Amino acid sequence: MTQPFLSALLGADRPVIMEVKSRDAHGADLLRGRTPGDIAAAYQRAGAPCVSVVTGRWFGGSAAMLHEVTARVDVPVLLKDFVTRHDQITAAARAGVSAVLLTAALLPRESLHDLARACRAHGMTPFVEITDAEEAIGLPDPQGCVVAVNNKDITARERGAGDLDRSRALLPAVRAAGTLCPVSASAVGDPATAAGLLAEGYRGLLIGTALLRAPSVDAWLAEFDAHRAAGTEETGRVTVPLTVEAPPVLPHPAPVTGPAVAGEAEDVPA
Repeated sequence: MTQPFLSALLGADRPVIMEVKSRDAHGADLLRGRTPGDIAAAYQRAGAPCVSVVTGRWFGGSAAMLHEVTARVDVPVLLKDFVTRHDQITAAARAGVSAVLLTAALLPRESLHDLARACRAHGMTPFVEITDAEEAIGLPDPQGCVVAVNNKDITARERGAGDLDRSRALLPAVRAAGTLCPVSASAVGDPATAAGLLAEGYRGLLIGTALLRAPSVDAWLAEFDAHRAAGTEETGRVTVPLTVEAPPVLPHPAPVTGPAVAGEAEDVPA
C-alpha cells in the first residue's frame, strides 16, 4: 500500500517537515494571532513536503486544529499526539492523516509494533520517535516506517534546550533499524544546524518552534538552502546517506466520513 508521507519526504529536495503547534513547552504562544490553517497553508506555499500538527494538550493542541490543517493543505499531514490505542489510529485515518506519531518511550514494545502495523494497514506511515538505540530494534516493516530521534527529554515535557548530540550518536542505530528515512526532530533551531544534520546523514528534519518564531519562513528556508549549498561546494559532492530510490509521490489520502479524531491519551508522567 502506497505511503504518501514517506514518499513525499524521501522525494523532497528540501526534506523539512514543518510543524504547527499552538504553544511551546513553556506555554508561550506560537500562533501569534495566526490560525493553524493559515500557518499550514503558508508552509505549503514555502515548499513543505509534509506538515506536522501537534494536537497534544501539553502544547495547547486539539482535534479541531488537525481538521483545520487537513482542510487547508494538499501535502501529507503527520498527527503528533500520545497515540496509544487503535481507535486513535482509525480516527486519524478518517481525518485524512498520512502519518502518526508513535512514541517508543511511552509504549511497550508489543504495543508499539501492533500500532505500527495498524498504521500500515490504513496506508499511513508509522512515525516512530525514539530516544535510545534499543527502541529502534525490531520494528515491523522498518522500510515502511520513519524513525525519528527526539532531541528533547519527554520526561521533562520537552522543556529543556534539547541535545542534538543525541541525533548524531543515534544515527548508526537508526540506519541499522532498516528505515529508509531517519529524521532528526525537535531542538533544531537555526538553519546552519539543520543543514548540518542533513549533511551528516539524516533524510529528514522536523522543525516547529524555530519556524513558528521566525519573522519570515521564506527567509529561514533561504538561509537553510544557502548553508546546504555551501556545504556541497566545500565537499565537492552531494551527501547521499542511503542509496535507495524514493517511491513516487502521490496525493495524500482524502478524509473519509466518520467521527472526529479521538481525544489524546491521558497525560503521561512528567
